[in-house]
Amino acid sequence: MHSRIVAIFKPFKLDAVLQALSRLPVSAVSFEEVRGYGRQKGHLELYRGTEYSITFLPKMRLECLAPLPETERVVEAIREAARTGRIGDGKILVVEADA
Repeated sequence: MHSRIVAIFKPFKLDAVLQALSRLPVSAVSFEEVRGYGRQKGHLELYRGTEYSITFLPKMRLECLAPLPETERVVEAIREAARTGRIGDGKILVVEADA
């Protein structure tokens, strides 16, 4: 049995997350650029004196498969590599998968 792990995090943390996963028994890793928001509901940006509301923020969505006994180690590695300590760090979802 395996776990399907889906992680949403800030784009500039992708290399750190992939490096952390390279040391663990994961397979079928894929990622894509996505846009979304959480509790922060976007933010305001100032461009040439005009405020613009940016509702959907750029994020990375990564999916991988991990053996069920290794799930907690993989989740912790992603959490540590993607963490900035600021709002919008992201989410990690774990679902049991038959693979």
